[in-house]
Amino acid sequence: MTIHIFRDKAISSQIQEMLVAFLDMRMIKIVVDVEREILAGGSGMHYECEQILLNEGSAQENLWGANWFPDEQSVEFESLINIRPRQNRSILIQDENICREVERITRKFLGGVMP
Repeated sequence: MTIHIFRDKAISSQIQEMLVAFLDMRMIKIVVDVEREILAGGSGMHYECEQILLNEGSAQENLWGANWFPDEQSVEFESLINIRPRQNRSILIQDENICREVERITRKFLGGVMP
């Protein structure tokens, strides 16, 4: 399992490495910092990516978990790290603006890159 932090466009080999954790589902767990516009992905749990970004200086309120499906080029806005009583009361991201930002940043780094 390899976790990558993206500040630039991913390459095919990075997508392949991140798929290892959920190869049977063809899914990559990602965490996006919507303020700093960076993304971490490839862990078995969103929490692991979240911790890496927190250690890199991200603020908790800017981190959102999602899943990327490279074969479909689609985002699923679901993660346990999204549950925050003051900000989001569900594992699903409820704010449409945050969903748009998570999707925009995810496509910026992972979109169009096939494993």
